[in-house]
Amino acid sequence: MARYTDAVCKLCRREGIKLFLKGDRCHTTKCAIDKRGYAPGEHGQRRVKRSEYGLQLREKQKMKRIYGVLEGQFRRYFQMATQQRGVTGENLVRLLEQRLDNVVHRLGFAPSRAAARLFTRHGHIQVNGRKVDIPSALVRVGDVVQVRPGSRDLTAVRQALESAKKRPTPPWLELDPEGLKGTVRSLPTREDAALPVEEHLIVALYSK
Repeated sequence: MARYTDAVCKLCRREGIKLFLKGDRCHTTKCAIDKRGYAPGEHGQRRVKRSEYGLQLREKQKMKRIYGVLEGQFRRYFQMATQQRGVTGENLVRLLEQRLDNVVHRLGFAPSRAAARLFTRHGHIQVNGRKVDIPSALVRVGDVVQVRPGSRDLTAVRQALESAKKRPTPPWLELDPEGLKGTVRSLPTREDAALPVEEHLIVALYSK
């Protein structure tokens, strides 16, 4: 499975905003954006006037990094979004929100999407009672996502759930904290995602 393995804090610095790639650390004074709020590299503090293409590219990179997908996979999601009814940009966001690793994170079983991806890969997650170890699997309405019984005493899960109490569960998901499971009540909307991304610029970039 291809994935980004370099330092993630510099990705937030490159985009100029917090992407919350390291979970709770992003809410502390240790956050790289708070310490050095400029792009990494020798010329990071130089002021740059971006072209239209540059703005579109940055929005695409931002969304890719938030959900932890690489270019080929992201492009496939875009193709899927164009084939669905409705607004392409909103379809793209919905598909990314439906990823199993994102759902695991949204339910509070993992502090970040990267942690949720690893947690899923290691076989700690079940969907409708069956183990699913594919982070990119798309959930559907009615699916029940839960922590596998043998993994419920893991310290990482308990810590994540304590941290998750500080943020609300999205309205399209229903969390049962005692049973360590959540139900997909409906498909996510653009408002549910609450992303700092202008997805119409991504559509314009790929439509050229």
